[in-house]
Amino acid sequence: MALLLVGGGKMGSAMLQGWLDQGTPPTDITIVEPNLECGQDFAQRLGVNVVAAPIDLPDQYNPTVIVLAVKPQIMDQVLPAYVDFVAQGPVFLSIAAGRTLKSFKDILGPKAAVVRAMPNTPAAIARGITVGCANANVSRNQTNLCKTLLAAVGDVEWVADESLMDAVTAVSGSGPAYIFLLAEAMSIAGQAQGLAPDLADRLARATVSGSGELLNQSPLKADTLRQNVTSPGGTTAAALGVLMDEGGLTDLMTKAITAATLRSKELAG
Repeated sequence: MALLLVGGGKMGSAMLQGWLDQGTPPTDITIVEPNLECGQDFAQRLGVNVVAAPIDLPDQYNPTVIVLAVKPQIMDQVLPAYVDFVAQGPVFLSIAAGRTLKSFKDILGPKAAVVRAMPNTPAAIARGITVGCANANVSRNQTNLCKTLLAAVGDVEWVADESLMDAVTAVSGSGPAYIFLLAEAMSIAGQAQGLAPDLADRLARATVSGSGELLNQSPLKADTLRQNVTSPGGTTAAALGVLMDEGGLTDLMTKAITAATLRSKELAG
């Protein structure tokens, strides 16, 4: 397999490390990274091939997959340099938020095999979740290849209806920020009750991360886990009475995810 990674930023780097951890030979991977310092680090530390621009790739280079890990706002400037590869039949795997399958078709042409994917930031510790959506040109083998590459940084799901990618972005793509806000809010609330800031921060961080890991490992649904730690008339019930009241956390989260979904649609055009 010849794996071409376009962009070595945070998400690209996380995926790169995941592929190497999976056992992908470094010599199978080529990175297009214009930042000279970053490129040298990748080459020296990881042993992968690095070029500064696509024009520097070998004349006979034939990638199996081209992973597009650049910022969505510069995709229109970056992508045209890879149009000539379409005839060789690679699959283009994009992790650029908001870039639709049609936007790739407009630049790469109607024959390009393209997978649009939405990972999230826990991919940095191989605990992310990614949802993919493929166009009609993507073969079963290419779908499986993309699934394998994405699974290097966490779980992978697929949707057939691309319009659902906006809701995916709102729930899981933006979702880590909601969890970080929860920890922040718990710390602030604890401080309001007299806890020292450092202690409140540690309590909130450990509670959120530990509860997340319990949710990850438990076969029980979230509502069952919630009920299991809620004694009638106890302190947890008192707090949940506020959080689950009309206008509480569920209503707020529904409004927030609706807003994020609508913004995703706007950005996608």
